Amino acid sequence: MSFLPMQPPGGEDLARRRAAAPHTSMFVRMLVRAAVLRRGRAVSALLAMVVAAAVATAMLNLYVDVQAKLGKEFRNYGANVVVVAKEGQTLPADSLGKVETTLAGRGLAVPFAYVVARTGDGQSVVVAGTDLEQVRQLDRWWSVSAWPSQPQEALIGIRAATVVSPQGKPFELSFQGRAVHVNPAGTLQTGAAEDSRVYLSAKDFEAWAGVPASTIEIAVSGSADEVDAMIHKLGQALPTAEVRPIRQIVEGEARVLGKTRSTLLAAATLIILTAALCVLSTLVGWVFDRRRDFAIMKALGASERLLNGFFAAEAAALGAVGAVIGFGVGIGVAAWIGRANFHAPVVPRFGVLPIVLVGSVAVALLSSVLPISLLRRVQPAMILRGE
Repeated sequence: MSFLPMQPPGGEDLARRRAAAPHTSMFVRMLVRAAVLRRGRAVSALLAMVVAAAVATAMLNLYVDVQAKLGKEFRNYGANVVVVAKEGQTLPADSLGKVETTLAGRGLAVPFAYVVARTGDGQSVVVAGTDLEQVRQLDRWWSVSAWPSQPQEALIGIRAATVVSPQGKPFELSFQGRAVHVNPAGTLQTGAAEDSRVYLSAKDFEAWAGVPASTIEIAVSGSADEVDAMIHKLGQALPTAEVRPIRQIVEGEARVLGKTRSTLLAAATLIILTAALCVLSTLVGWVFDRRRDFAIMKALGASERLLNGFFAAEAAALGAVGAVIGFGVGIGVAAWIGRANFHAPVVPRFGVLPIVLVGSVAVALLSSVLPISLLRRVQPAMILRGE
């Protein structure tokens, strides 16, 4: 009479489930155990990935925001495009409307009309008529003592003031037999041609001189390529006018933006390469520390593919965890840089996370190529004999 070993209730089902279960849990436990037993190397590699991910996150956030922020700063320096009537012609009456329609909210357009008037003692002075409120937004860099706020008030350039009103008193201007009484509101200083002009509101200027606008100054938002594209569109919308960029503004903006982007890219590349070297050295040391473990795995029948996959998974896990932690750190760094340099927050770009995650994993996997090649050279017999 034979006796069969007793199975606990449900024991056969449990055995079948364990036999049929995937080996994922064992694989994960091996990864966690490898990191726990070699905490020093794991932490150093993780810190390198965190630094790389943080720098990449900060640079990408700044890369996206820096163009908009610097573009906004450059808009404070006035127009970067000017529309003028061709020689012997005047701008069409609907020019400003066409310009604003073409801009579609991507810029500010301000019309200017000019005449050469005479003062009471017969001296000549250039008088400009424009929308002074829009000019105040367009040319924030102007040094103005006080802006006109009442009818018949004028903004006077510091050189023009010595001609029309040395004592700052009201004065009279005449053009083609028509006179206008003007009250000085404030003085203007730019160091350029504006210092020799008198600026009146468009309403007062039109009522007095009746001369239409001959120039439209435009501050176009966007990169140098976008500004060039807008100039082309404006030229098509105004075929009878001449549309040209103000080169010192456009080229200066493009140069500053280009150098800023290059600096950000170079800094990010240098730090990421440094982090990759740190991860590489850590993984190489990891292989040498665990030669006996890998030799035992090979002796027990583990294939090269399994060992390579296990090591690559360790590297990818380091990259993924470092990317997530580094993303949070990088958002904070970008916000601090924005506050310190632009006095404005840098908006977190969560669309950057997938890029940082994929990039970090890719850097970690590339760093594991050399260690994997060393892993293939592990000879179980020699290692286990202590050679």
